[in-house]
Order: sequence, then structure tokens, then C-alpha cells
Amino acid sequence: MSAHQLEDDSQQDNKVSKLKSALGPLSGHSLVFCSDASLRRYLDARSWNVENAKQMIEETLKWRSTYKPHEIPWHEVAHEGETGKVSRASFHDRQGRTVLIMRPGLQNTTSAEGNIRHLVYLLENAIINLPKGQEQMSWLIDFTGWSMANNAPMKTTRDIIYILQNHYPERLGMSFLYNPPRLFQAGYKAVKYFLDPRTAQKVNFVYPKDKASDELMRSHFDMENLPKEFGGEATLEYDHEEFSRQMFEDDLKTAKFWGLEQKQYPIPNGFSPADVVREPATSLASVAN
Repeated sequence: MSAHQLEDDSQQDNKVSKLKSALGPLSGHSLVFCSDASLRRYLDARSWNVENAKQMIEETLKWRSTYKPHEIPWHEVAHEGETGKVSRASFHDRQGRTVLIMRPGLQNTTSAEGNIRHLVYLLENAIINLPKGQEQMSWLIDFTGWSMANNAPMKTTRDIIYILQNHYPERLGMSFLYNPPRLFQAGYKAVKYFLDPRTAQKVNFVYPKDKASDELMRSHFDMENLPKEFGGEATLEYDHEEFSRQMFEDDLKTAKFWGLEQKQYPIPNGFSPADVVREPATSLASVAN
């Protein structure tokens, strides 16, 4: 490590300490959420300006205290996921990031709040499934079947962008928009206006039978794991019942991490609590990372 890197690390550690002091005493959920790694992400998102980062994280803590994203149980949003329009993949990318697969062409509801709540649930779920040392996720977006008829309204899109950028800073590592129609590309120009430049740099348009796109996907994914819908070799199958079982297990892990074991979650049909693998809370360090 160079002297310059050591100096930068020391300065960043100092900023983290200043942000801790500025936030004052914390307890409960706020204390768990405001880990050093979390404070670093907020500082990074605000160019390491302590006051701006403090304002940003206080707004997130206020939002989390009312929206309670970590308390959303799968059974409340499961109907939104029946078609598999958004799901967590069973594989990670080459950097170890959790992968969310999005298929907007499979939109099955018209509720803006329902769609947002479902996505927020899966953002939280992606985070608790991050391996140790990894803080970000990747998004794979398949545009098969997409049309303006099932496109999210601009207000919903803006609300999602706001939540992602302001309450999940530096959580998105990369996003891959696979074979988007020209109509979407035209609309993206309007959406891009609301994106932070750093977020916009993480958006990649990729196309089938395109050398540059193929090389990009191969650099980030194992082709044996990547579904054919994204130029890989695997078969993309979504089994809602099986996915629900996985989410039920993760609800118990999440509740344990946040100290919410007393919350009772309905058990999916054909599933027994005895089947749940109860992981120790220490294995969920990435939630607060």
C-alpha cells in the first residue's frame, strides 16, 4: 500500500469518526444500520462531505423508521412476484455481488406502491444475501415482452430512482439492460435526467450477437450461470412456490438480524419451520456493511 493510499485511508477514517460524532448517540435499528461501512457509503455518495452525508443518512433513518423496509414480510408482496418480474438469482456475478433479475415484460399489477414495496423488499433481500466483504448488487434486466403498455409510469420510475439513490447509496454495482427496444432507449433519455452521473455510469445497454456486449457480459458473469435470456448458457426458470420458500427463510434471517424474532410470519403451504436453516446473526454482517 502506497503512502498516498495510507493517507487517503486515514483521512476517510477521520471522516467516518466525524460523521459518527455528528450523528450523536444511536440505538436499536439506527445503531445497527449505521455501521462504519454504511457511513462510508453515505460519505462516498456525498463526496466525503460530512455535513451532506449526515443530512443524507438522517433522511434515510427517518424513511426507514416509517417505511420499515426491513420489516416487510414476503407474504405481503408475494402477489407482486407471481410472474417472476423481479427475483433474486441463484448465482452471483464474478465479483460476488448478489444478482437481481428484472423482467418488466412480465408486469402483472398496476399498483405503483405495490411494485415499489416489492422492489424494496428484494433490495433488502439482496443485501442480506451478500457475501462477506461485498456491499453491492448487480441488476440483469430482460426486455422480452416489454411494451409501453406494461411500462412503469414516469412518477413510479422517479420514486424508485429516488429511493435507490438516497436510501441505498453505492449499493448498485452494475446494471445490464439486455436488448432494450428503441422505444425504451428513447424514453431512457428522459429517465437519465433524474440519475446521478455516477449511477448513470453503471447502466450498460447490451445486445445479442454484439461482440462488445458479449465481452462485457463474460467479464462479469460465468456463462454457465448466466441465463440464455442474457446471452449465457443457463435456463431461466422461475418457480414462485420455491422462491417463496426461499424468501420465507430469509424473512427469519432478517428478523433475527434486526432483533425482530417476535414477529410472526405466515408459513407457506407445504413448508415447515423445521426446514429453515437458522443462520447466526454474525453471518449477516453485510446487512449493516
